[in-house]
Amino acid sequence: QVRLVESGGGLVQPGGSLRLSCQASGFTFSSYAMSWYRQTPGKERELVAAIASTGGTTNYADSVKGRFTISRDNAKNTVYLQMNSLKSEDTAVYYCKTLVARLYWGQGTQVTVSS
Repeated sequence: QVRLVESGGGLVQPGGSLRLSCQASGFTFSSYAMSWYRQTPGKERELVAAIASTGGTTNYADSVKGRFTISRDNAKNTVYLQMNSLKSEDTAVYYCKTLVARLYWGQGTQVTVSS
């Protein structure tokens, strides 16, 4: 079955960096687009970044453009989110998502940006 497992979250100071990873299994990873979302308490989950199956096309939320980079390694069935120049407002639970007949989400990884 489809499984998505995020890792790499943690506590970081403002201006710092983190790299999130999402390990996928149970489907032909290289054939599907992947995306990262985030959610804070009381708010809807929002799209952060997305990447096409080949990695050739990416898009980002305006709030993270120039600071975050999404990438993928189809040989490792993994999608990454490199987050630089982190701000307190980036604090959230980050989820990876894919659509394989239906939507699948990972369990999420907490990112906390605080001094």
